[in-house]
Amino acid sequence: MPQTIPNPYDRLAESLGHVVELQHVNIRVPDQIAATNFYISGLGLTRDPYLMTGTDNMWANVGISQFHLPSGAPQILRGTTALILPDREALLARLSAQRKALAGTRFAFHETADAVETVCPWGNRIRVHAPDAQRFGRITLGMPYVEFDVPRGSTPGIARFYRHYLQAPAEAADGVARALVASRQHLVFRETDAPQPEYDGHHIQITLADFGGPHGRLAAAGLISEESNPWQYRFLDLMDPDTGSALFRIEHEVRSMTHPLYARPLINRNAGINNRNYMPAHEAWPFAMPPE
Repeated sequence: MPQTIPNPYDRLAESLGHVVELQHVNIRVPDQIAATNFYISGLGLTRDPYLMTGTDNMWANVGISQFHLPSGAPQILRGTTALILPDREALLARLSAQRKALAGTRFAFHETADAVETVCPWGNRIRVHAPDAQRFGRITLGMPYVEFDVPRGSTPGIARFYRHYLQAPAEAADGVARALVASRQHLVFRETDAPQPEYDGHHIQITLADFGGPHGRLAAAGLISEESNPWQYRFLDLMDPDTGSALFRIEHEVRSMTHPLYARPLINRNAGINNRNYMPAHEAWPFAMPPE
């Protein structure tokens, strides 16, 4: 007879859908020096030392995710990118030190009860949380969610889009949709009455375990916008599978797990280390908490 083994665990709690990686948010910036002042010196992120090391693009590491910051006319994400950074007081000191260098731009920051709300020199909103194992898991440095401002009434259809086309766990309630796109990482869509600015081409990048199945469903609906290479395609519009209505536009760069860049290890520095307080073996920052 089969044996029933006692199970103390919630096995659904660690389940993922077919989306397994939220790798980057891509926003063009017109000035690489100002971008360095904000993203590297202010936020304390780490410039990728291996890829895009010239003056026309910068990849900024934040745990297992990145910002991609190519040069060009500024792009503004219609919402907020959330980060987890380890030391609020150190963050505030770094941001304060950038006031002079970023004077005359849209750079700003202020504290709230549970975050530091920042604005990049061109108007992108970045919300910085402290590590919180109960809320975000055992992450000390990362990108827990990207939140988009969407029209009223759109979130139930957006949740249906992610469930149907990408087979990602997604739900909608009280004007907010949440789609799980990696372990402890979500895309969040929050309804607002504020006027929607025109979409300017910024994008996010996700990775799928089932690469072909979603492609077939998206292609059948006419949603594929680019066939990039064997490991990548793109789509632009979130469409309600029940009604066929276009709900929101945000380009998704979709990669397979066979993509050469999938899960590439990223270097993350300890932003508290400098040439005055340097101690060997403390340069790197572990993006996860130590074992309990």
